[in-house]
Amino acid sequence: MILLPIVALILGAAVALAIKLPAIPGAYGQYLAVACLAGFDTICGGVRAGLEDKFRADVFITGFVSNVLIAFFLAWFGDQIYINLFLAVALVLGARIFTNLSLIRRYGLTKWQDSRTRKRLQAQNQAVVSAQPKPNP
Repeated sequence: MILLPIVALILGAAVALAIKLPAIPGAYGQYLAVACLAGFDTICGGVRAGLEDKFRADVFITGFVSNVLIAFFLAWFGDQIYINLFLAVALVLGARIFTNLSLIRRYGLTKWQDSRTRKRLQAQNQAVVSAQPKPNP
């Protein structure tokens, strides 16, 4: 199930590259940028949940859609009331992305170190077993 967020990211990037849209005007570009940050944050959270064996596809999909819509709405609403909420949303989402990426990195590093330790212990056990004298029948 960890592959779903990664496949969604790759599929979304491929669709975006395949569709040749005209340039997006400034204000709408900000809305789209915030929506993309929200989507990337959800994908990082999905990968993290998958690594922790807590991933649920329904939570991921509903979270992705709602996060993108909420971030888009907050940026739009900020423009309507003349407060630049875009920056606040981008700051919060950026912090969440960095947190999730650091936890994903830490998880991978821990798995790699555990694997190395396990291999070293197995080699030591084999050396001890092979060094023991064999009983004569």
